[in-house]
Amino acid sequence: MEPLTAAELGRVRALATSSLCDADKTFLLPDPAIRAMVPDVRMAGPAVTVVAPDDHLPVLLAAGEAPPGSVLVVTTLRGARAVAGELVAAEAKRRGLAGVVIDGYCRDVAGLRRLGLPVYARGSTPASGSARDPRGVDEGPVALGGVPVRPGDVVLGDDDGLAVATPDQLRAALAGAEEVERAEAAVLAGMGEGRSLADHTTIVEHRAARAAGRDSSLAFTV
Repeated sequence: MEPLTAAELGRVRALATSSLCDADKTFLLPDPAIRAMVPDVRMAGPAVTVVAPDDHLPVLLAAGEAPPGSVLVVTTLRGARAVAGELVAAEAKRRGLAGVVIDGYCRDVAGLRRLGLPVYARGSTPASGSARDPRGVDEGPVALGGVPVRPGDVVLGDDDGLAVATPDQLRAALAGAEEVERAEAAVLAGMGEGRSLADHTTIVEHRAARAAGRDSSLAFTV
């Protein structure tokens, strides 16, 4: 699995996660209950996996071990305590990580928002886990919100939620996602000038075809 180049990753980060999912509907979608704890952020990077069952020591260690540009993907094995907070996020940001994703809970939400690093979790709790497990970065796949994530898979996220794809999937989806955003921008510009959404799409023809039982796809006309 050849990693994305810096240029390819830059193109991915410039796109909305929804646009990439429109271009390839086979991307894996973790449980949407794992949501952005910091608003107005966009994240993409290769996964570095961490197993931290109600213990924040593995996450602290991983934040100091993961390479810059990566996303920490933490599974807590259904733990109920916070395994990351402001200190983990500050270290991840200092080292240039792209973000932290937790299938579990975080804390220090106000501090996370001040830092601005993308952090995703099922929610927050003030109760921290223990600090006894000496594991740091894992070398195998983990389950993230019901989908498998392998080290090196690319984890994408913004305010809409998360998606997971291989580098090859993303390479193949890039041009299509860029075209989606170009077309949507043109539609919005036209609507701003008073033209209707129907004027910019095949919605009339598409509806008629579907009503007649024919195969059809809705498309932009811009």
